[in-house]
Amino acid sequence: MKRNQTRSVRVGDLVLGGNDEVIIQSMCNVPTKNAQAVIDQILELEKIGCQLIRVSCMDMEDAKAIKTIKEHIHIPLVADIHFDYKLALACIENGVDKIRINPGNIGSRANVEKVVEACKARHIPIRIGINSGSLEKDIHEKYGKPTAEGMIESARRHVEILESLDFYDTVLSFKSSDPILCIEAYKLASETFDYPLHLGVTEAGTTMTSAIKSSLALGNLLLDGIGNTIRISVNGSPAKEIPIVKELLKDCKLLKNVPDLVACPTCGRTQWDMEPVVNWVEDYLQQINKTMTVAIMGCAVNGPGEAKHADIAIAGGKDEGLLIKKGQVIKKIPQDQMIAVLKEEIDKF
Repeated sequence: MKRNQTRSVRVGDLVLGGNDEVIIQSMCNVPTKNAQAVIDQILELEKIGCQLIRVSCMDMEDAKAIKTIKEHIHIPLVADIHFDYKLALACIENGVDKIRINPGNIGSRANVEKVVEACKARHIPIRIGINSGSLEKDIHEKYGKPTAEGMIESARRHVEILESLDFYDTVLSFKSSDPILCIEAYKLASETFDYPLHLGVTEAGTTMTSAIKSSLALGNLLLDGIGNTIRISVNGSPAKEIPIVKELLKDCKLLKNVPDLVACPTCGRTQWDMEPVVNWVEDYLQQINKTMTVAIMGCAVNGPGEAKHADIAIAGGKDEGLLIKKGQVIKKIPQDQMIAVLKEEIDKF
């Protein structure tokens, strides 16, 4: 699926925009100054498919920790900074790959110039993040409520500051907790700017509410070719975010080497304890980088027919199931052996 054409912005060894790739990112939820905890969290996120990671920078201790963190991770690092340009300079000095800071909120033009000069010298891009809940007072009063037009107006102010300093390595985001407003804002942004777009629904809530809101908003945008990098925000561990975004990108035909899990919802015909097996397979497949379909089916009515289209499948019966590979029945498996057999088959696929 072709993406809308935008500028290319390099972040470490990644390129945002100018291609058909959508980069997966997340954000650490532990204080950045606790460098080892941050490193541990990032390494776990790398294993399940995170390609770009952001950390908060709230004080100089956080900024100084950037150097240590960078030495132990394998994906580009973004520093999230608000208001204090000195923190941006410190993060840049310590090797960060990208900063998230709104140039209109860091004081005088001289402060902005210092940050831009440092970014230019090290080829570090800037993300301008527009959130519907924190628009400038005059914009909020002008429109009376958060609107896509108001969000674009806010972004234009920040963009014009950077462009006046001959800086164009910019990424934009237009986030809201309202998925419909997200759709409107990002569509308008794609018509207004040629910068890469970071997609996200902010404050999306729990795993369930975030998956629904994000799929509604971001799925629509992705299918329209909009978006160059994506974060799905979930309350709690960032490890919850990556499986959702991978599934969304896979289903939008924007990500390869991601397994597909097919599992029936169960009904009164199901005569085995299917849920633990499905949950185990779902978790295990997060670490597998292969294009494959695994089907776990509950009964003999729909099971064999659905399972024959999968690479590896279980069609359940009473306390047991048939192992089916590429449509061929291989053998019967007692329920207590299913996980072990599935692991073996997935590993050798």
